[in-house]
Order: sequence, then structure tokens, then C-alpha cells
Amino acid sequence: SSSPFTLGVTLLFFGAALGSLDVAVNIHAVEVERGAGQPLMSGFHAQYSLGGVVGAMFITLLLSAGASPFACVTVASLLILAMMWVASPRLLRTRTADGEPHFALPKGVVLVMAILAAIMFLAEGTMLDWSALLITGNGLVDVEQGGIGFVVFSIAMTVMRFGGDALTARIGDLPTLVWGGLVAIGGFAVLILAPVAAVAMLGFVLVGLGAANIVPVLFRRAGSQTVMPPGLAIAAVTTMGYAGILLGPAAIGFLAKHWGLANAFWVVPAILVLVPLCATVVVGRRAH
Repeated sequence: SSSPFTLGVTLLFFGAALGSLDVAVNIHAVEVERGAGQPLMSGFHAQYSLGGVVGAMFITLLLSAGASPFACVTVASLLILAMMWVASPRLLRTRTADGEPHFALPKGVVLVMAILAAIMFLAEGTMLDWSALLITGNGLVDVEQGGIGFVVFSIAMTVMRFGGDALTARIGDLPTLVWGGLVAIGGFAVLILAPVAAVAMLGFVLVGLGAANIVPVLFRRAGSQTVMPPGLAIAAVTTMGYAGILLGPAAIGFLAKHWGLANAFWVVPAILVLVPLCATVVVGRRAH
């Protein structure tokens, strides 16, 4: 980009396109899962998590080999276009109902799902932006090793998502939300109170395992509820999730300035309590 303005405009359109794609793929995932008659959403989100890791490694490899940022972006774009070209003939063809609005504010159980999605994305964003500073600030690892905690968290989340569909099929959505939320809360407590690096890593693992399948369940339920059209419900949940990952870490940073980072971190498990508390609302009969 030749100027900050053009970079900002480009990123604005990129973000809008990425957000629209996020909504579209989750709507399609709901349709595929409904047609299959079994839980598949966690596996789809596992592929998303894996794609982030593989993509970062691939771009890092290209940059290390001397490729320019423009070349890296071009290669990534061509790969995406190729995959879309291969996949497009196999995509399901669905139509919205006649008279369905193009936009609606979330209401009822969809609003609850959207708030929970915002909380989960806030938790993930906090892990990404602040966990390295937490463990280095507490003297648990050297500054150069600060990112290892998020790597451990990401691996735990990805692995758990690959097994999430089988787990959800076995125990159901309600226990997945309740126990997932409780394990994530416990993981944050372990991480914040950890006296040594090994205990902190256990905390990262617990947060990743607990949080892994909550968002997939929320998207599944958003696609199957009857309060709002499924497409609008998934869009609302996605939008609130983006708001959580955008505004949440900034709020944690603001609180850390006044309370200290460790104390500010306690806000995350405190609001995560809403996940198990609201689980019955998300999966209850009134949602369907």
C-alpha cells in the first residue's frame, strides 16, 4: 500500500469480505450437518483452527525463503481461488424463504447465543493478545518464549475440536456447553495462579479443551432455532463474536492498566460463568 489511507480502505473491504465469508461457510456447515443427521460442526471449526496454524507456517516459510509480502499474499490468494473453484460445484444450493428480511437484530435465544459467542471470542482474543505478557510478567518463562502458551492453547483447542463431534454426539449439546465452560473457567484460574511454567501450560491446555466446542455448538443451535431465520441468526452470532474479539482484549488492556494484568485476567473466567448458566436456554425447547 502506498499510504495509510489506502491500506485502511483495503483492510476495511478485506474485513467485510472475510466476515461475509465467515457467515456463509457457517450457514453452509449447518446445512451440511442437517443433511448428514449427525454433529459435524466441531470438525469444520477444527479445520478452521488447523488452517490458521498451517497458513501461518506456510507464509513464514515463504518469507524465510526470501519471498516478498506481495508474493506471499498472491500465492495465498491463488490457493484460495483454486480451492473455491474445486469446491464450488459441490456446494449445496439453498434459498431463503420468500419475504425473509436481509437484516434483523438478534432477539430471544439468538441474543443469548450471540452474547455467549462474544464472550468466547473475547476469551480467545485475550489469550492471543495478553497471555504471553501474563506468563512473562509473572516470571514463569523468558520473554523469547512468551508465545509458547498460546501455541499450547491452540493445539489443545484444535485437537479437541477434531474429537468434538463424537463427544457431542455421545453426551449432547447441553453437557458440552456446561462442562466445556467449567473446564475453561478452571483453566483460566490455573493459568492466573500458576506458580511455575508447567502449571501455566496446564492452564492453557484446559482453556483450549474447554473452549473448543462451545462456539461450534452455538453455531449449530443458531442454525436450528426457530426464533429467527437461520441465516440472520448465524450472522448475528458471528458479528457479536467479532465484536468480542475486537473490543474484549482492548477492555482487558484498559483494566490491566488500573488493576494489573493478573487481576484483569480474572474478568474473563468471571464472565465465562454465563456459558454454563445459560446453557439450558440455548438448548431448551423454547429455542426450537
